[in-house]
Amino acid sequence: MSEVNWPFRRGSTMSIRSAQGVYLETSDGQQILDAAGGAIVSNIGHGRERVVEAVAKATRDYSYVVPPWLTPSRQALADVLSEHWLPPELSRIHITSGGSEAVESGIKLALQYHAAGGERDRSLILARVPSYHGTTLATAGLSGHAVRKRGLESALTVFPSAPTPYLLRCPLGRNHPDAGEYYAQALRQAIIDAGPNRIAALLAEPITGSSGGALVPPDDYWPKVREICNEYGVLIIMDEVMTGFGRTGSRFGYQHWPFVPDILVSGKGLAGGYAPLGGVYASEAIGQAIDQSPFNVMFHTFGAHPAACAAAAEVLTIIDEEQLVERAAQQGKRLAEKLDARLRPLPWVAEVRGRGLLQAVEVVSDPDSLQPFPESADIANRIVARALDHGVFYYGGGTGEFRDMVCMGPAFTVQDEHLDTMAEVLAQSIEEVCG
Repeated sequence: MSEVNWPFRRGSTMSIRSAQGVYLETSDGQQILDAAGGAIVSNIGHGRERVVEAVAKATRDYSYVVPPWLTPSRQALADVLSEHWLPPELSRIHITSGGSEAVESGIKLALQYHAAGGERDRSLILARVPSYHGTTLATAGLSGHAVRKRGLESALTVFPSAPTPYLLRCPLGRNHPDAGEYYAQALRQAIIDAGPNRIAALLAEPITGSSGGALVPPDDYWPKVREICNEYGVLIIMDEVMTGFGRTGSRFGYQHWPFVPDILVSGKGLAGGYAPLGGVYASEAIGQAIDQSPFNVMFHTFGAHPAACAAAAEVLTIIDEEQLVERAAQQGKRLAEKLDARLRPLPWVAEVRGRGLLQAVEVVSDPDSLQPFPESADIANRIVARALDHGVFYYGGGTGEFRDMVCMGPAFTVQDEHLDTMAEVLAQSIEEVCG
């Protein structure tokens, strides 16, 4: 086989020829346990014939159809979402071709909603640090992720931001009981500093994904944030590209707390890796305001691609039929226990954290002071590489400023023996890299 320029930046890469269940197989026959579900994407596992057949049928029946028009597969996805997944408060559906695009579409809906109500000065989006919301210039600018902004800084818009709840490193003290109030009031102050009448929406993940390494906020945080946003007329855009559709052991990550966002964004788990797809779901109030305005909700060419919608409708049906959300909660708890038992004794492990089958480990040079390794040491990537040598793939996390998180997000079908392997290989790999 001749050398190809893949990816864009030359370097070593893996060549995968097939996948089944929770395993990948390389071109030379190596079996790799996919402990990360790719980029925390795979939820029903690889090789499901029902999904393959649904995609094939949609492709045979029609290929490309402009996004505003209905096809049987689009109707099927809308029905599944409305009848089995979305809460009644989120009645409007807009389907995109990926997560970054979905986040940007959610932002545009928020801006158009305020403009339709005569509040055109509400042009700012408030984000948090650390965070990650996508690869477009707008979503990269909003993301609290220093590494993924490098080389782009001169073109990125600077948005107001607030700190993401990070209990391990809370300024009040590690896992402080008042952390929820502290971070909620920090968000309030960020709104005041930027000008309450200028903020259109807060964009945030309910549980911070790989950028922060599965950061779970205190239980009182999101209800307080909802109150604050209501007080100032600020919408909440919930970025559930990583946490949505069962990943955290509930249908959506925000449902671990008693509040509802105004706009919900999804991606990865929507089609479980079988097709590129994203979704934006908004309240009826937002939908009606835009309906009655002169504004358009614009689509991208490949948004709601019929074959991708067919894949998603089948994936979501399988999750329901096999009760995989409940399984993600159960297996996530087991994984957390196994990781804690095996990794906590290691002198470089600051914390094991997460919810459901979104789990992460933070590695530091000194767990007492929480001093990280130098960025140049590239610890997380070296751990991931070493684990690959042992036949397991994990997902490196962090933002550069916050670093050396190793993340896990396997398919919900993962078995107990796979969880044992994930904990053991990760411990072995940390010891080999840091010891």
